[in-house]
Amino acid sequence: MEHLSKEETLKPDDRDFVAALASGLDVIQAFDDAHPRMTLSEVAARTGMNRAKARRFLLTLHALGYVRKQQRSFELAPKVLQLGYAFLSANGYRSVIQQHLEEITARIGESSSLGMLDGDDVTYLARSAAPHRLMAISLSVGTRLPAAHTSMGRVLLAQLPEDELDAYLQRLVLTPYTDKTITDTARLKAAIAEVRQQGYAVADQELDPGLRSVAVPAFDAKGKLLGALNISTNAARIDMDMLLTTYLPLLQEKARLIRGAINV
Repeated sequence: MEHLSKEETLKPDDRDFVAALASGLDVIQAFDDAHPRMTLSEVAARTGMNRAKARRFLLTLHALGYVRKQQRSFELAPKVLQLGYAFLSANGYRSVIQQHLEEITARIGESSSLGMLDGDDVTYLARSAAPHRLMAISLSVGTRLPAAHTSMGRVLLAQLPEDELDAYLQRLVLTPYTDKTITDTARLKAAIAEVRQQGYAVADQELDPGLRSVAVPAFDAKGKLLGALNISTNAARIDMDMLLTTYLPLLQEKARLIRGAINV
């Protein structure tokens, strides 16, 4: 498979950049948990397009089966899932990781996930959910959360080259989700540096009150980063000592098993 180098990545003004494709994907990504169904005007507002342009893309996606139209509203159609399935099918090792996540949940009764960095967010690629719910939103494959305030996100940010990390920190707008959220860029950079040194990250109620998690990086046998593994729990049930002395070693064990089993 051919890959573009960092220097070869297209810019929007490059002649090979297909603006129509980018706009179509922008329309698809405009739908989320908070906006599952939108009018033409709402889609235009969320994508920054004028109504005529947004209408053309919505009608094209509707004709292709990726969008459903119900009176004046639009919503994503199940066919959109095929885009995600294509990614998962091309990365068969996810089934191996899924098995390990489910074993974690079976052993300790907590949710466990695999995530990858996508832009400034961490995206959930695999998940084994415990019966109890930890956040107000429902976490599932495809969920995106701000990397800065999650254990998986910080593990992945710690893997970035220094120049890429600095660029990320310069453009980042830190939002105070709770009274424990790090909102100072220098403190966040120091926290990421600590993750690099110790090899794991802890996020303690920074994104959602009561949500405590720990994460480690997952590599294949060749040292390629596959993503970050985490265990998330409720701070009222699991204290920091339990997180570090019981849950962290379990995650590290699973990361070693994954590295030994996957040779992409």
